[in-house]
This record gives sequence, C-alpha cells and structure tokens, in this order.
Amino acid sequence: MTDISISETSSTESQIDGRPGQGAALASQISEAAARRPKGKTIRPLGHILPFIAAHRLDALCAFFFLLVSTSATLGLTGAVRIVVDHGFVQGSPEALNRYFLIMVAVALGLAAASALRFFFITKLGEAVVADLRKAVYAHTLTLDPAYFLKTRTGEVLSRLTTDITIVENLVGSSASIALRNFLSLIGALALLFVVSPKLAGLIILLVPMVVAPMFLFGRRVRKLSASAQDRFADAVGFAGESLDALDTVQAFGREKSAGQRFGQSVDIAFKASLARIQARAIMTALVIGLVFGGVAVVLWLGAHAVIMGTMTGGALVQFLFLSVMAAGSVGALGEVWGDVQKASGAMERISELLSAKPAIAAPALPKALPVPAQGSVEFDKVSFAYPGRPDLQALNGLSLSIRPGETVALVGPSGAGKSTVLRLLLRFYDPQAGSIRLDGIDLRDADPAEVRARMALVAQDAPLFSGSALDNIRFGREEADLEAVQAAARAAEADGFIRALPEGYDTGVGERAKTLSGGQKQRLAIARALVRNAPILLLDEATSALDAENERLVQQALHDAMTGRTTLVIAHRLATVLRADRIVVMDAGRVVEQGTHAALVAKGGLYAHLAKLQFGDEAA
Repeated sequence: MTDISISETSSTESQIDGRPGQGAALASQISEAAARRPKGKTIRPLGHILPFIAAHRLDALCAFFFLLVSTSATLGLTGAVRIVVDHGFVQGSPEALNRYFLIMVAVALGLAAASALRFFFITKLGEAVVADLRKAVYAHTLTLDPAYFLKTRTGEVLSRLTTDITIVENLVGSSASIALRNFLSLIGALALLFVVSPKLAGLIILLVPMVVAPMFLFGRRVRKLSASAQDRFADAVGFAGESLDALDTVQAFGREKSAGQRFGQSVDIAFKASLARIQARAIMTALVIGLVFGGVAVVLWLGAHAVIMGTMTGGALVQFLFLSVMAAGSVGALGEVWGDVQKASGAMERISELLSAKPAIAAPALPKALPVPAQGSVEFDKVSFAYPGRPDLQALNGLSLSIRPGETVALVGPSGAGKSTVLRLLLRFYDPQAGSIRLDGIDLRDADPAEVRARMALVAQDAPLFSGSALDNIRFGREEADLEAVQAAARAAEADGFIRALPEGYDTGVGERAKTLSGGQKQRLAIARALVRNAPILLLDEATSALDAENERLVQQALHDAMTGRTTLVIAHRLATVLRADRIVVMDAGRVVEQGTHAALVAKGGLYAHLAKLQFGDEAA
C-alpha cells in the first residue's frame, strides 16, 4: 500500500508526478479550461509570431519578393491582354498578333515561375516558424512548476501544442500569403482601374463599403463560433485521452460501448459547433461575392455602352473586365481569409499565454553554488506548507528535521502525515510558505533548482517509464551513462536478468509507459534508473511496494548496498522495509512526533508502536 492518500496528494498531485491515471476527469477539466479560454477580439496577438518570422527573415524576404513579382505579373497580364485585343485583333495583322501573344505568354511564364517560388518560400517559412514555435512552447512548458498545472490542465496544454499551433501553421504557411497576395492584387487592380477609366473605377470604389461591412459583421460571429468549435474539439480529445489512458479499466467493466457513445456525443457536439461556423462563413462569403459581382456587372454594363459610343476601346474594356474580376476575387478571398486570421489570432493568444507563463520555482538572478564535493546534509527548519489548491489544509506544520550526510532516514506515519510532501519540497517542486530547507547548508530558494535536483535520485511508487528500450529508460537517469554503467545499475536493481531475457535484451522496446512489463519489472527498471544517476541523495517513496516477497528481499539488499555512502530518505508503509534504517522518523499531521530506532520506538509505546502492532502483531515487541 502507498502512503499517498487523497488527503495528502490529490489527483492533481498524481498528475504532477506523471503517474498513470492522470487522465481521470480530464474531459470535465478540459471543459472548464475551455470555458476560461480568452477569445481573440483583435489580431494583435498575431504580433507574437513576428520574432519567430524574424528568425527566418531570408525566407520571409524571398517569399515577399516573389509575392510582389507574381502580383505584378498578374496585373501585367491584363495589360498584355489589352494590347493583344487593341493591336492584334483590331488591326488584323497576324505578325502583330503573334508578337503580342508572345509577350502575353512571356508574362504568363514569369507569373508561373514567381508563383512557384512564392509558394516554396512561404510554405518553407510556415513550416520553419511552426517548428520553432512548437519547440519553444514545449521547452517552456517543461520549465513550469507543478503549481501551474493546478490551473491549466495537461489536456489544455496538449491542445495548444497541437490544435492551436496547427491553426497558426495554416495562417503563416497559407492564409497570410493568400491575404497579402489578394490585398496587393486589390490595391494594384484598383489603381489600374483608375488609369483605364476613372469614372467607372469611382463606381467600383462606392461598392467597397457595401462589401466590407458584412465581412466584419459576420467575421465577428465566425470568430466566436471558431473558438467554440475549438473548445468542443478539446472536450472530445480530452475524453478520448481519458478513456485510452484507462483502457484496461474500460474493458474490464465492459464499458466500451458507453465510452464510444460518450465520445461520439462529444464529436457530434464539436461537429455541430463547426457546422454553425461553416454556415456563418458561407453566408458571409455568398453575401460578399454577390454584392461584389452584382456591382461589377452594373459597372461593366456601363463600360459596354462606353465602347459602343467610342469613348473606350475594346481592349480597355477587356482589361477593365479582368481587373474588376481580380479586384472582386481579391475582396471575396480576403473575406474568407479574415475568418482564418481571427481564428489564428485566438489560437496565438492562447499560445502566447503559455509562453508568457512564469514558473514560481526558478533560479534566482545570482544563485548560490552548492558545495563541491557534495555532502548530502538536509535540514528542514520549522517548515510549514499547504498545496496551492488547498491553502486551508496544512500538509506540513512547523516541521523540523535534520539529516546527516550518509544517514538513512525512514519516514513513516499514517496517510496524509506529509511524508511525500517532504520529498516534493526537497526536490523543490514547491517552496514552503514558512521556514527554510537547506541542502549542504544552502537554502534551496537561493540555489538553482536544476543543480539541486542533480544531486538527487527519486524512485516513486508508480515511477513512470517511457516508450523506448530498457536501455533508454535506464539512461534517462543519466544520459551520458555508458552501457557498462547501465548494466551495473540494472544488476544492482535485480533487473539485469529479466532485461537480458527480453527478445533484444537491453535494446528491446518496452511500449508506451512500459506496458509490456510487469509491475515488479517496471519498478526494478525505475530503481536502476535512479541508481545509474550516482546522486549523493537517494529518495525512495514506496520503492519496493510493487515487488513480490522474493524480489523485494533481493532489491532491498541491493538498495541497502546502494545506500552506503549516500544520504537516503525512505518512505514506506510496510515497516519491515525500514527496520535497517539508521533512524526512523514518525510523522503525523505534518509534524515529527517520534524518532529513533525500531526497538526504541516500540518500547516507547507511541504512534510507531501502534503501527508496528497493527502490522507485526505481538511480534512487534
């Protein structure tokens, strides 16, 4: 049995420790987080992408250059058509017609080449920016302390790493280029329209407010519906993660059908939200295009009369026609892209929130260096602490405890006594609200957390393993460890035998969370991972609870050997596992109530004697 109770470490704590079961209630948690998501009301958050674009400025400049070339070639193509009509068809000269057609073909080939290069560079830019953004978000997330995840759930963070960044990728690698190209085409087409026929162009300008107004009005609704669709999709993904995380439980209780139905309902809700967004966007697109082309038809009708009256050439009318269609198409495309821009703005706002989150646990500006060589002394001085999610419940209440270098200290006591909290504070996952914790005489708050943790090796009851090989999992403790060191650690943890029996030995993949291994094998692999670290402080939180009696006896001997020369803190409910400790510290309600050897504590007749009697019966004496 583990001593981590609900009262001491909630499901949130379990999630922070990375233990299986972290998907519990994830769907409802994601729903709550989704409800708190800020909606992008402006495109200002998109400015946060600029530093990532600046890192690839050459690709951005090339993309912009070829965008200008392709847009100019497109506008130039309308001039080439006008020349062909006025000087080829009208004059009736085959030589002139051939010459002007060759000019038009040359412009078209230039347009094709520029468009291809524009596509290459803008797509490359989008992929590079998103790759950098993903790396930055993930790397920053790894620096956040457990308290951050009391407010933001793991499912929400994963949603930002996947869904939201994919939306930004669509913007940078596609929508932004489309928007800029159509904006430049619109400006260029309007300018040329005034050159060809100022009177008709003036009428075109009058149509702009009629088109822009519905685009912005419907755009706001599209933005809200887009955010709603993203939130509903997060609900579905969250429930899927929860179900798959506990698939064996789902199957054991025969709940596959109901789980499938519940996921299906979440997907249907997400689909309906997306459908509402699609409908609003379709109405906006139809309204914009209808107004644009309806207005253009009226203008062209007037132009046709101008040609009949001789005030405009046929070629000029054809060019005006092409330019009008180009301007109208650009406006319509901008209307469609605007929804993507707003959707990306909301996504970028959530990503920026994550990037701007500051960990409460961080190295000070001028951290104090820990003594070298390490001594391994630990001191808790009147430490009081309550978890951020439960400020009214003290996990530690004025705890004072000194541990000498090389000493093995066992922490025992009822569930909720604060034993695991001692380890979390020592690893500096949290800082105490009162008192101080010193490692080799240095207050943890004055040291770099990375340096502090480098001096410790943790084996938790449900220490999570990772997909990859047995070798990879042991080397997780110390990346630079060679094969000989890995095998020595495995032998010390009584893991070498079963690892060598695997199909490919140390190179055998163990599956996601090492599901191909038994509970005892996982625990021995986790112990080997801690031992290969060669840290001066060893933290064992129910490290042998998943082992059978024979393996526990072997691993206990291995751990006893590993403890030699190291400061060791052992948490165990089974008192038989801590009898060889140098000192047993009994905790209750966040305080030290007794300490001494097994024999002395039993003779004292206090809390430890009561616990010992429950486990050993009359043999405790």
